[in-house]
Amino acid sequence: MTSGPDVRTDGAAEPQPATRPRRRGRTALGYLITLAVMAGVAWLIVTQTGFKPGGGEGAPPGPPGMMRGGGGGGPGGRFGRDMAVPVLAATAETADVPVYFDGVGTVRALNVVTVRSQVDGKLLKLNFTEGQDVERGFVLAEIDPTIYQAQYDQAVAKKAQDEAQLANARLDLERYVRLAQSNAATKQQADTQRATVAQLEAQVNADQAAIDNTKAYLDYTKVVAPISGRTGIRLVDVGNLVKATDTTGLVVITQIRPISVIFTLPQQQLATVNKAFSEDRLPVLALGTDNRTVLDRGVLQVIDNQVDSTTGTVKLRAQFPNADLQLWPGQFVNVKLLVDTLKQVVTVPTAAVQRGPNGPFAYVVKGDAVAVTPLTVTQQDDTTAVIATGLSAGDRVVTTGFAQLADGKRVTVSGNAASPGASPGAAPGPGGPPAGAAPGGRRRSGGEPQAQGSGPGPGSAMPPPSAGTTDPGDAQRAAGEQRRRTEGAGGSTVR
Repeated sequence: MTSGPDVRTDGAAEPQPATRPRRRGRTALGYLITLAVMAGVAWLIVTQTGFKPGGGEGAPPGPPGMMRGGGGGGPGGRFGRDMAVPVLAATAETADVPVYFDGVGTVRALNVVTVRSQVDGKLLKLNFTEGQDVERGFVLAEIDPTIYQAQYDQAVAKKAQDEAQLANARLDLERYVRLAQSNAATKQQADTQRATVAQLEAQVNADQAAIDNTKAYLDYTKVVAPISGRTGIRLVDVGNLVKATDTTGLVVITQIRPISVIFTLPQQQLATVNKAFSEDRLPVLALGTDNRTVLDRGVLQVIDNQVDSTTGTVKLRAQFPNADLQLWPGQFVNVKLLVDTLKQVVTVPTAAVQRGPNGPFAYVVKGDAVAVTPLTVTQQDDTTAVIATGLSAGDRVVTTGFAQLADGKRVTVSGNAASPGASPGAAPGPGGPPAGAAPGGRRRSGGEPQAQGSGPGPGSAMPPPSAGTTDPGDAQRAAGEQRRRTEGAGGSTVR
């Protein structure tokens, strides 16, 4: 006996579930829902944009189901030809514009000294605290002076001894000279005594040199600051035996008032810098990491005598007073070197300068429209562009809203100062809503606020539907009715 579907013995086949009609019903239902959604989206687009299929007033009507427009945005609807584009504008001005060369530099102490001991001995005392500002000549440390004091005393005593012998020799020389004059003594004895006096005088001079030498070593037991500056972390503690051959030293002193910054510039700018530097001292600005905050103001001190061939740059050193200690050795800073100042030139915001196939240009507001004006830009930074030709002081240029602009396009200048051709409602009043916005925050397609509670009219954003226009509510009700009929048909088939 084989397994399989049950077979009736009377020869009549058992009815199977009607799956195909159900699938067909579901497919039809999906098509109807899709069509209803598409119809609703099309209706929303037509009614919200005020699109006229005929292309304007007096044009022949479009196909059935398409709205004829008549929106409040003027002839042609919201996307019509005469629709004013909202923009922001700025006025070209004349000003003195500084010309800066930008570079990146490293702060370096003007002088750095590692203080070391010049004699050997036990470190008895440190007279500074770490991070203290010291003046030149300040006693930083003291080393045991016992040995060097004894050597100094010996040198002084030796000189006194030799001076006594020299005094006696000079007296003997006077006696021999008088005796030689009276022929009581030979001339040779007088000459010998004169030589002895000279020898003793030389010995006294040598003793003085020995005193100076031992005095210097004795003075070295007091370690003094060779420059004025700020001490760092001490490198040796009290009680240690220090030697003149130690390379570590006692402490490092850095001169940070004033301080210097070494930065680099491209070799292409070297000729301009040299010319300006030969005429006057060039101001330099040290900026923070945001490239806006001025840390200190200084002057250029020196330009290196050669260009680095590996990088194509030249080194420059600037000096800053650093009164507020905003600069610190080893710190990276942005540097601006002032090389020139452009007098009374026309300037506009950088955002107003556009680039095209024929070069830079700007949209100049003339009346209620804009005109494309070619420009010649002298220099440009993040905020300001200097215009050589193309603009004059007082011209208004568009800075925002370029997407829909073209030569001769009507515009509405938003902001405190409206363009001469702007509509009265283009500029919002103090505390009022933006231009073209309804009190509830909605914007009409024509750019004018729609009065609350007003029905459709000639100037409204939603004109009355023309003949053949499909109502979304009717379409949804028809789709629901068709869905119910389809489901009912499918259910009866299953049963």
